[in-house]
Amino acid sequence: MSEKDLNEPELYINRELSWLEFNARVLEEALDPELPLYERIKFLGIFSSNLDEFFMVRVAGLKQQFLSGVTETPADGKLPSEQLAGISARCHDLVSEQYRCWREEVLPALKQSGVEIVSTDRMSAAQREGALEFFRDTAFPALTPLAVDPGHPFPHLRNKSLNVAVMLVPDQPIMGRSPNETAFAVVQVPSIFSRLVELPPSPKCTEGEHCKSFVLLGELIAMHAGRLFPGYRVLETAVFRVTRNWDMEFDEEESEDLLSTIEEELRRRDRGAAVRMEINQSASDEMHAILQEALNLEDSDVYSVDGPLDLTDLMSIPKLAPNASLQLDVPAPVMPREFRGAESVLSVIQQQDVVLHHPYDSFDPVTRLVEEAADDPDVLAIKQTLYRTSPDGPIVRALSRAAENGKQVAALVELKARFDEERNIAWAKTLEQNGVHVVYGVVGLKTHCKVTLIVRREGKGIRRYMHLGTGNYNPDTAKLYTDLSFFTCRKEIAEDVSALFNLLTGYSNAPNWKRLAVAPIDLHNKVLRRIKEEEDFAQDGKPARIIAKMNSLVDPRVIRALYRASQAGVQIDLIVRGICCLRPGVPGVSENIRVISIVDRFLEHSRVFVFGEGERQRIYASSADWMPRNFQRRVEVMFPIEDPAGRKRIMEEVLGICLQDNVKARALQPDGTYIRVPAGEPRIQTQVVLSERAREQRVVSGALDGLVEKPAPEEQPAQRAAGQ
Repeated sequence: MSEKDLNEPELYINRELSWLEFNARVLEEALDPELPLYERIKFLGIFSSNLDEFFMVRVAGLKQQFLSGVTETPADGKLPSEQLAGISARCHDLVSEQYRCWREEVLPALKQSGVEIVSTDRMSAAQREGALEFFRDTAFPALTPLAVDPGHPFPHLRNKSLNVAVMLVPDQPIMGRSPNETAFAVVQVPSIFSRLVELPPSPKCTEGEHCKSFVLLGELIAMHAGRLFPGYRVLETAVFRVTRNWDMEFDEEESEDLLSTIEEELRRRDRGAAVRMEINQSASDEMHAILQEALNLEDSDVYSVDGPLDLTDLMSIPKLAPNASLQLDVPAPVMPREFRGAESVLSVIQQQDVVLHHPYDSFDPVTRLVEEAADDPDVLAIKQTLYRTSPDGPIVRALSRAAENGKQVAALVELKARFDEERNIAWAKTLEQNGVHVVYGVVGLKTHCKVTLIVRREGKGIRRYMHLGTGNYNPDTAKLYTDLSFFTCRKEIAEDVSALFNLLTGYSNAPNWKRLAVAPIDLHNKVLRRIKEEEDFAQDGKPARIIAKMNSLVDPRVIRALYRASQAGVQIDLIVRGICCLRPGVPGVSENIRVISIVDRFLEHSRVFVFGEGERQRIYASSADWMPRNFQRRVEVMFPIEDPAGRKRIMEEVLGICLQDNVKARALQPDGTYIRVPAGEPRIQTQVVLSERAREQRVVSGALDGLVEKPAPEEQPAQRAAGQ
């Protein structure tokens, strides 16, 4: 096919609809009866959390395009209106299935295990008394009833906040209102309280110590709404929730102080237009009409659900009602063998390159690297990029301590990390106050690469130690995401990393990179060149191979290059966890391309790319997905893995087992749907296999204290799947 033919919209899957299919795979995990109950609840919550971010950013953006009359289309040729229609239809179906699962499968199973979510009309006398006591003594003082009438405009409701709508009539004429005249009010549900209010256990529960009863806070407030409006009779109540446009818009080039600009934009962001309303299915047509008009929403923007709004909050159940039998036993991260008994992390890197695979390998060597450097009198400088991290975590503390110890410390903090802007501003200020040189990156770009550089005096010279990763410097998410860490002190990589930091913190022309590929400078072209090389080898009748693992594949130029390589005979395996706009298996175009997605307990987050076979095989890891934004609007790094042990581990463990997965792998079909890979014997579930290997290698103690970590039972899966 010609290049023109490869531009045909039919060859591309819509980005937004592909993302929805990813979230459908998350929902499939909640539907799996083989999973422990609390794991199923977790996936119901992740599905809701993902959908929130999708509406706040993607749907909000499409609505803005539609209102602005945008006619430019993505590679699949769909206009904003067509995408919004497809999104609405698919989302309503998925949400309906989510709540069917909750009502018919999860809720009965919870009750059977001793945990009951009590509806207000089925409380025992003791539970009614407990609910009234909580409302009277705790909730009531914090509630603010808000009337809605000509003198009281409809209140501005915060993004993702729960609210109770109340329809009332006065018992007698009150302030000019006749007894037959209905009134409308809104009560905002305080976010400071737990969404689940514990009540006395059901007298019918036979599970002993596991007997727990809860009522949803919104329903409890609705139950006692009449106490907020003395002199009125409540006709109807409905709990509802609003999702708003949560993206930020500002001109970096016109901003003299990026930090102040983003702080101001954060204050404005909560005023974004409503893009979705979720509401109790029992709400009347009149209640719907009032709220839709006030929020300026269409019928397609409203989701009526028979169950608790925002199932994300119910992910707290395992903490409120602990029961080990309802959860997976996940092995603790392992001390990597390279660091067992070592004098220090730096001494190991001095001798060899090291590749770690998180969360199976402990993340502690990464944090220990920065901590050692902070206290080492021979370390002269530490430089690090920080996209997302834990604000009170060991890395922030170590950087502060290093500055206090007189070292040159530079931290590039990405203030525009979506949904973490406010948190990043807070700890960026802390770093500055402690003497760290904090910079906010390059105007117009997000700095998304994960790089640390340590400059150390050794003998009469210096040596540079590096860490490069595919995931964030966050010890918490390192227990939940699969990612790679690469430690090295190779000279040519060191020269590239030094040049990268000079580019980010000062004024510098981009060098001719020796080992790294850097976006937006040359990463896109290098990926295209590597694909073209495989195409050329295949056309010459030589073995050619591409294996790529990533979160998302969207870039049209890369997809066309993969199509051409497939046409030439290159065997291509793609492991794409989330969005994939490429259609595999299209006759004459992509018969040689296979795409699988793995969704399991850990979020598959590593990006690894393999080009070629045998002696000419090249292996890279990266912070970048193959998306236009990563190639053009972010600072990203792709780095080579040249050490034989690291290459072997990536081919056998990171990629090899994924390609054999016949339990959690789903294969993308030409029509954009996914089907489970046929089951076989032995059953190969990637994350179980790797966790079992970690279990076998566990080290109880080592020369480096604190490097063996234990999983926290209250871990919450911080999902960034909508595009992070």
